[in-house]
Amino acid sequence: MTPDSTSPADIASMPRAGFAFPGSLRDQLVAAVLNGSKTSTTGLVVAYEREGEPLPEVGRRSVVIDSAESPVAVIEVTSVRVVPLGQVDLAHVVDEGEGDASVAEWREGHERFWHSEEMRAALGDLDFTVDDTTLAVLQRFRLIADLRVADAAPDLRGTSCP
Repeated sequence: MTPDSTSPADIASMPRAGFAFPGSLRDQLVAAVLNGSKTSTTGLVVAYEREGEPLPEVGRRSVVIDSAESPVAVIEVTSVRVVPLGQVDLAHVVDEGEGDASVAEWREGHERFWHSEEMRAALGDLDFTVDDTTLAVLQRFRLIADLRVADAAPDLRGTSCP
């Protein structure tokens, strides 16, 4: 694949990135990726472990999917840090593009998500909770391509999602 190649074959071979679960939050996050305000994201190490997925690596490209599982963008990871939640910094928070003005505000919203029934069910732990020592995966990424403007974006529904 060339540095900025987004041919249908290249796109079809990329892993999918679904921010949050399908629904209004995912739609909001995808819109922020597409408008350039979201250039970072946070995951939990335990979620990667539960899914048997490797942690992201710099240079890895993924196809961002919307709530309908349609491909809408290609992103490339530009940095990855694993830190305890208590060490998440304001620059990362702001670059998540969700409008949080403080780490505390960001943490409150993310804890609501991580403590939701849907997330706990996905982790297979109905009592799951996070604290300052919970390991988080902080990714920065750049938008490579907006697939909504492509003439023929491939149908990637049914392929696996990281």
